[in-house]
Amino acid sequence: MELIVTSIQFVADSAVDVLPIAVFLFAFQRLIIGGPMPNRKQIVVGFLFVVVGLGLFLVGLEQTLFPLGRLMAQQLTDPEFLHEAVGRGGSALVWQDYYWVYLFALAIGFSTALAEPALIAISMKVNTVSGGAIGMWGLRVAVAIGAGVGVSLGCFRIVTGLPLHYFIAAGYLVVILQTAIAPKLIVPLAYDSGGVTTSTVTVPLVTALGLGLAEAVPGRSPLLDGFGLVAFAALFPIISVLAYGQLAILRERVSTSDPDERDGTQEENHAL
Repeated sequence: MELIVTSIQFVADSAVDVLPIAVFLFAFQRLIIGGPMPNRKQIVVGFLFVVVGLGLFLVGLEQTLFPLGRLMAQQLTDPEFLHEAVGRGGSALVWQDYYWVYLFALAIGFSTALAEPALIAISMKVNTVSGGAIGMWGLRVAVAIGAGVGVSLGCFRIVTGLPLHYFIAAGYLVVILQTAIAPKLIVPLAYDSGGVTTSTVTVPLVTALGLGLAEAVPGRSPLLDGFGLVAFAALFPIISVLAYGQLAILRERVSTSDPDERDGTQEENHAL
């Protein structure tokens, strides 16, 4: 019964949040563009689906993803588990002993990015616009690898307590260098990939993981150290997609040069 009441409350809050958008769109259509809005019934039904879906999604976040991320962080950083994993008894833990946390962060970052609805949508559009030159799975895997590496590196920062801005500054320096040499067609897509990665699935779970990890690691503050993982998850997909474009160009150059080399070899053999 409590879950039903909570769900209704979230749906009502979602309706309040969506209402200004709906009022603005209908008012703009009526007063600026003029005339009735076409397919009004379908639009109204769509807004209802959005409100209900958004409310239920928020319930799911509160009931599952946030507690799950915090629970996994607490279990993986439990001193008894870590001492048993590294086999060093009661000695002080160092950053290398948290390797299970890094592996879990890599896996969770990769899987959540791969399942991100926004990334699926943009990969479909890119595949259509590029005429199949950019594959859906190639782009999704490239973004997911970047997100996984970023979340794992962000967990390493939380465990060690190193300053966040050092990592972010170094990462964007790499992005600037890659932008200068990467294919121009892939640059805008790479920059957008960082934004679509940090969406409905990735952000809640990664945020919960960061907060739980900061609460579990001794000497870390949830407020100072718990946040920042989303920045890593948004930055490193840019690097991975730019690298994906560079590798694609390199592979194309190699494939086009091979026939020329084979033709030259055959001519030399014929001359001999």
